[in-house]
Amino acid sequence: MAIPQRSNNLLFSPSIFSRLQTLISDVQRSKHTFAGEEGEISHIRKDAALDSVTTKNVDRLDTSTWKVVDARRVGISWSKISPSTLMVLKILHRKGFDAYLVGGCVRDLLLKKTPKDFDVVTTAGLKQVKKQFHRSQIVGQRFPICRVKIYDNTIEVSSFDTIAKHSKEKETVDFSQMPTGCDKKDFVRWKNCMERDFTINGLLYDPFVNRIYDYTGGIMDLKLCKVRTVIPAYVSFKEDCARILRALRIAARLGLHFSRDTAAAMRDLSSSIVTLAKSRLMMEMNFMLAYGAAESSLCLLHRFRLLNIMLPVHGAYLAEQAEKKIAESSTMFMKLFSSVDKLLAPDRPSDCSLWVGLLAFHLALINHPQDPLVVWTFASNLYYGNWCKAVEFARENAKMGVQFSPEILEMSATKSDESLLEEVSHLASLVISSIDALTNTDALLKTMGRYPQFPHLGLVFISKKTATVVSEHFSVIEADVKHQVMERENFDVDYKLLEMGEPKETRFVLGKVIMDTMNNGVLQDQNVEVFKVVKHRPSLSKLFT
Repeated sequence: MAIPQRSNNLLFSPSIFSRLQTLISDVQRSKHTFAGEEGEISHIRKDAALDSVTTKNVDRLDTSTWKVVDARRVGISWSKISPSTLMVLKILHRKGFDAYLVGGCVRDLLLKKTPKDFDVVTTAGLKQVKKQFHRSQIVGQRFPICRVKIYDNTIEVSSFDTIAKHSKEKETVDFSQMPTGCDKKDFVRWKNCMERDFTINGLLYDPFVNRIYDYTGGIMDLKLCKVRTVIPAYVSFKEDCARILRALRIAARLGLHFSRDTAAAMRDLSSSIVTLAKSRLMMEMNFMLAYGAAESSLCLLHRFRLLNIMLPVHGAYLAEQAEKKIAESSTMFMKLFSSVDKLLAPDRPSDCSLWVGLLAFHLALINHPQDPLVVWTFASNLYYGNWCKAVEFARENAKMGVQFSPEILEMSATKSDESLLEEVSHLASLVISSIDALTNTDALLKTMGRYPQFPHLGLVFISKKTATVVSEHFSVIEADVKHQVMERENFDVDYKLLEMGEPKETRFVLGKVIMDTMNNGVLQDQNVEVFKVVKHRPSLSKLFT
């Protein structure tokens, strides 16, 4: 089950790939150490087995696999860092502390992507960080961080000292363990990177000396388009099973594949995610579905048997479609989220009520297939906010045959406006009632009765509060759709309102997505002009994070 090819094609432009290819070649030829001059690259062995290195086995550490890269050679400069993040870095630096960008933001800068956010790690303690910034707060218990607010942006700052004190074995940085040829700064940075989840997230960037530090082979894995855990995969996922979901999210957004041992561990330990808090599951699912990579995320969730756990009805639906020899990408479910991806991006996300609403809408159609005219009218009413316009538009577009089974029935005889009104209102009520299967275990069990051959764990993670919000999006149609007064005047998406979950904007986008999906299901041999939803495609540098 492949991830859509567009992701792999966009991961490296020729210039980026060539630059990293040259970088790797230089690294492999070079014999420099970290003591060299600025811009030099330390030696790396292509076959370095970093998975065997843990914080408990420092004596086995091979420092020849470490490398440092001149950031300017790969096109990274201060101009790529957000102003608020740069201010945090400069203030810490002026106070005598080392401060680095760390994790996914460094990965994204290497890939010429716009980071969703910037994380900072520093040699200052968190209390010292807090003293430097008036609008700051230390949060978290096991792994506390300091949230610093500047220019209405929040920067998360962690401390080398905190990570050392709060590791699983409560280890401290024991400099007596340092191998020959390694200084204290190298050792502290290495220890920090070994606490990271994946090698491509274990990169540190010091903008004050223009250096990127790579202790885990992350740059090589980026070049190979690979997601690999820093420590052995089974150990990593047993230590924190949320990493399984993060791995899927990263791979889906960037079009990466998994190393063999990482993929095997993900499959074997997939059911462990049920031990996570529902709020954590909701957060991870929102990262997957609300930032422009929903379709590829759902593909990977299904491939690794996680969809059967998190969204069991939809997992069973896809399995049933596969038995009927229907391509996964051709299903209405996947088309809905493919349409969503055309509108969203890492810097233009939606509120969770959008994708929860789409899940409920699709559930309603699975259990109660609808006439295409009813679906067109339902969607166009969400889009236009005007019953008369919606009916006129729907009647014109419903002439096209739509091939989605089981969701869409064959076109029936002509319906009167009154009959159509009643059926559209009924569909709204079905969508609202379908929300229960996403939030209530008993309702889920009842819905899964349709798929007795597919086992499930009865997990629901969407909150009642979210269910109420989503219900209100559709209640205006259920109540008195004919007399609603909320006609849309501007047909561009207001992404600020969408991210806030503003009801009118969310309804508008729901309608837009459903209509685009219906277009995608139109039989290809018809000579009918297809309605074109305006596609706000993000720039290539912002497709993934």
